[in-house]
Amino acid sequence: MRFFLAALLLIPCALAPALRADTPADWLIDPSPYKATATLSQDSRTLTLSNGLIRRTFRLGPNAATVGLDLPTTGQSVIRGVKPEAMLGINGKLHPVGGLIGQPNLAFLRPEWIDQLRADPAAFRFTGHTIGKPAERLAWKKVRHHAKGTQWPPPGVALRLDFSAPPDAPTDIAKLKVSIHYELYDGVPCYSKWFTITNAGEKPVRLDRFSSEILAAVERVSEVDELTDGLIPPNIHIETDMAFGGMLASGANRRSFRWLPDPEFQSQVNYEKKTPCLLDIGPDLGPAQDIPSGDTFESFRAWVIPHDGTDRERCGLAVRRVYRAICPWVTENPLMMHLVDSSERAVMNAIDQCAAVGFEMLILSFGSGFDMENTSPATLAKAQKFSAYAKSKGIEIGSYSLLASRKVGGGNDVVMPPGAKPAFGNSPCLQSAWGQNYFKRLYQFHRQSGFTLLEHDGSYPGDVCACETHPGHKGLADSRWNQWREIRDFYKWCRAEGIFLNVPDHYFLSGSNKTGMGYREVNWSLPREQQVIHTRQNIFDGTWQKTPAMGWMFVPLTEYQGGGAAATIEPLDKHLDHYARMLDCNLALGVQACYRGPRLFDTDRTRDMVASKVAWFKAHRDILESDLIHGRRADARDLDWMLHVNPALKEKGLLAVFNPLNQAVTKTLAVNLYYTGLTDTAKITGTDGGPGQALKLKRDYTIDLPVTVPAQGMAWWVIE
Repeated sequence: MRFFLAALLLIPCALAPALRADTPADWLIDPSPYKATATLSQDSRTLTLSNGLIRRTFRLGPNAATVGLDLPTTGQSVIRGVKPEAMLGINGKLHPVGGLIGQPNLAFLRPEWIDQLRADPAAFRFTGHTIGKPAERLAWKKVRHHAKGTQWPPPGVALRLDFSAPPDAPTDIAKLKVSIHYELYDGVPCYSKWFTITNAGEKPVRLDRFSSEILAAVERVSEVDELTDGLIPPNIHIETDMAFGGMLASGANRRSFRWLPDPEFQSQVNYEKKTPCLLDIGPDLGPAQDIPSGDTFESFRAWVIPHDGTDRERCGLAVRRVYRAICPWVTENPLMMHLVDSSERAVMNAIDQCAAVGFEMLILSFGSGFDMENTSPATLAKAQKFSAYAKSKGIEIGSYSLLASRKVGGGNDVVMPPGAKPAFGNSPCLQSAWGQNYFKRLYQFHRQSGFTLLEHDGSYPGDVCACETHPGHKGLADSRWNQWREIRDFYKWCRAEGIFLNVPDHYFLSGSNKTGMGYREVNWSLPREQQVIHTRQNIFDGTWQKTPAMGWMFVPLTEYQGGGAAATIEPLDKHLDHYARMLDCNLALGVQACYRGPRLFDTDRTRDMVASKVAWFKAHRDILESDLIHGRRADARDLDWMLHVNPALKEKGLLAVFNPLNQAVTKTLAVNLYYTGLTDTAKITGTDGGPGQALKLKRDYTIDLPVTVPAQGMAWWVIE
């Protein structure tokens, strides 16, 4: 007994969840056992979606309703009660879809209560279901390097529940058909949900508002008095493809879901019954969409990820794995130069330099003078010449466009409600005449120019518009939905055309590839030695929920927002050591930066250094672009490090260690290899390229690794 308790204490609790003894391996190490299925009970009363990580149970009569949402690996229930499958605001009145009523206590759902629940007379009634496979929600043209083993669409199971209006429904909704769609994926604890409405009636109807998912979730914190800690919502991550106005999911999705008090939860601990434990997914404005006779409306999609633990790394890994499954284009991670000059001489030279050192993309950056909005034939001819030469050298080329964060005038800017301001101070309305012409120009330019990269700065941040004369929306209520739909459709088109999208916003689920890792721009005007530390801090902080490929960093080859000579690398050969350190900081952590300036090298020595760093990155690219485990954050006082892991590769780990000090440092690091999938022995090959050494893993999956890192340098070790 004493030995058994001691063994339990050695389990890496900060890494692994409390897995049940009868479950297969940890899904973050081996996801293969967790296949999604849809199972109908023998009596046809219950339908279950499950992949072994998440299980959603539906009772199909007297109406369809979710009566269980569980995590089989932990045995925990995610929900405590039954709610409608959706709520639709049509022609000024709310209508539940599915659901069952009569649960006596919303704190928990006893199995014997389920048979006693009854249908809400006002709710849309279940009429049937269809089981299938997930389908592409957008096309992905695979034209560049991406993660191995990527599948699109993600494998799994799809379910459609169909509903019709109740027998005594008013005439305006009597012939509406509602379908609730679900997808459950193999190998990840995530499901997707959305709905469609088909108007089979003779008159149009107005969808004023909706909730596409309503979950009576188990509260995370119980607090009797005025809520403080009790304001923390349940441990569930939400993503939607109606996301904008932020580089993190939490900020970008703040207008598409919310955690609310549950007014039916009468037995909750909080005296004022304000515990935020009711998940409501839906827009906070509109959509205010007319559905004509014979037409179908489709909601935005949501993805729900209930976490199996509270460890920050594990929760972040779960989100990152889901991104790889539901928007795998984020694993495209090309090396990119930002050119600040669009003259023919500068562009041709930059293309040659990219090819010489192994860079893969060139962007005519802001400040370069290139304007893709210019409709003159000369602009298009110039772009075609550049793209033809770039293609001959194996380089992709693209440019920059600013959307919001500017004033265009002529009655085309957003008209904000009293007391409100645009997110960036100024913004055109995407559904004004200017906005519609702007997108027509972007489509036209990219169809004809040969450019396959767009940095779309100041993307649509969610600004509303109260103008009633813009051609693309009627007023305030439909303005956000219509503007979002415009930019979503453009990004989806870009993804289908193979156009790489740099967007400083969270548009991944609509087709963008990359956003900012998270940095303060003026920090790139600080002295060079400070920029090195900020780089590693920004990457450490920015990769808790982003994969390395999802965030860009910055390397100012020339002056950027001040700082003078002390802040810049030019002349490059003179500051070769710093240039090498900036390349190491980004490439060794799997992150691409905006290398912004007129050239990538100025001497043969500089060229050879950059080419050698790029060659090393490409030799280890698969593991470097895999998940990061956070070791020690950079603080300029001691070694800092991060560990790449991927159990599916031959190189199951790569440890990158940095020394910010002015003298070499030798010490022993305790490195936890749990997420490499190794359990017994690890073969470690170091920077020197020697034969390596075999180290035994301790019972907590750590190894004690002696490391020596040169002054102001980086060292790395491959783990097999």
